[in-house]
Amino acid sequence: MRTQESSVLTLSTPEGRALWISTIAFTACFAVWTIFAIIGIRIKEQLGLNEAEFGLLAGTPILTGSLARVFLGVWTDRYGGRLVFTLNMLAAAVATALLVFAHTYPQMLVAALGVGLAGGSFAVGIAYVSRFFQSRQQGTVLGIFGAGNVGAAVTKFIAPFVLVAWGWHAVALIWAAILAVMAVVFWFTTTDDPALVERRRTGAAPKAYGMEFAPLKDIRVWRFSLYYFFAFGAFVALALWLPRYLIGVYGFDIETAGMIAAAYSIPASIFRAYGGVLSDRIGARAVMYWCFGVSAIATLALSLPTADYVVHGTHGPITAHFEISPVLFVGIAFVLGFFMSIGKAAVYKHVASYYPDNVGSVGGLVGMIGGLGGFILPIAFGILNQATGLWTSCFMLLFVIVVTLLVWMHLSIRSMEKGAPKASGSDKALAHIGGQA
Repeated sequence: MRTQESSVLTLSTPEGRALWISTIAFTACFAVWTIFAIIGIRIKEQLGLNEAEFGLLAGTPILTGSLARVFLGVWTDRYGGRLVFTLNMLAAAVATALLVFAHTYPQMLVAALGVGLAGGSFAVGIAYVSRFFQSRQQGTVLGIFGAGNVGAAVTKFIAPFVLVAWGWHAVALIWAAILAVMAVVFWFTTTDDPALVERRRTGAAPKAYGMEFAPLKDIRVWRFSLYYFFAFGAFVALALWLPRYLIGVYGFDIETAGMIAAAYSIPASIFRAYGGVLSDRIGARAVMYWCFGVSAIATLALSLPTADYVVHGTHGPITAHFEISPVLFVGIAFVLGFFMSIGKAAVYKHVASYYPDNVGSVGGLVGMIGGLGGFILPIAFGILNQATGLWTSCFMLLFVIVVTLLVWMHLSIRSMEKGAPKASGSDKALAHIGGQA
């Protein structure tokens, strides 16, 4: 499993192909996983759905993809990522194509469950790719793989134009075909991971399922999972919700809303690789502080609703108007996306550092909790929007979540430092790599 630094950047080596082909495949999967961010708007109009029903429809694929990550991660550890990834993409492609046969809201929800299988590919790819690289490289390579989140932006850039030209059925069929082709390409261009090859050579049996899930008893795993609930779950939720938000708040058409929403999705995706590099260099804990701190400021700013103020001055009332312009909104969203992106990478640097032999199961659980954020939050956004009448209520909720996590993380770190004032050299090194938060 020893690799040269250059192997990360080239397709001429098995590990290079595993990284880059997996990243492209995950991009295709993520584009399918977030397809309802665009076609859901047309389906909402077609079926006459309210905000809460739209939120449930958009979030249902996220539910399936989240729950699937645990068992898909375990299967990857046992049977190899090459096989599991290929079969997962083919199953998701079939489910996406079947969307065109759904005509009622319940049928759409059932179809959306199948589409969600595409999101489970994250746990497969993380476990598969990590097997090819040493610990000192894993922050970088897992960050590169995670940049496949840019698939959400691909959908927002392209799907609106396909939808306007040919209808949402065409979007579903084209996205399904691309994913099926990607599955075939992946199978024929990658190899089995070194751990699986070695196990076959020696005839060793896979670990018992009890051993696969043993690390899940560690409270730290659940703490990392909640970090990911915001860093990734809120990203997915906003990727799904922003087109609807922009149409409702600024009156944009669906093409414009998709393009602007992509301005959020792109930095929240491609800079994940940079987050992995930062986690390798300065430690995942420091990256998480930046993620939560800046995200708190950004969500606070975005939570301020448009308002008119009247101040009773000495010479009569003084009126003032406040609103966040579309340009300012995009700028703040870009900043929010960037810091959420590096936070996503930092969480999985923790996972790879602390649980190198259980990346599938631990990474699957962390991914599941994060993905559940992408399911729960769009529904919560819709309910809050209906209950308060404030479009910015979604950012109010995110502000409360991120501040809670920031305070909790800081208190946990302080408690850990007080409990272990004389850490060994190896403990200090691991704290730098994984950030024992």
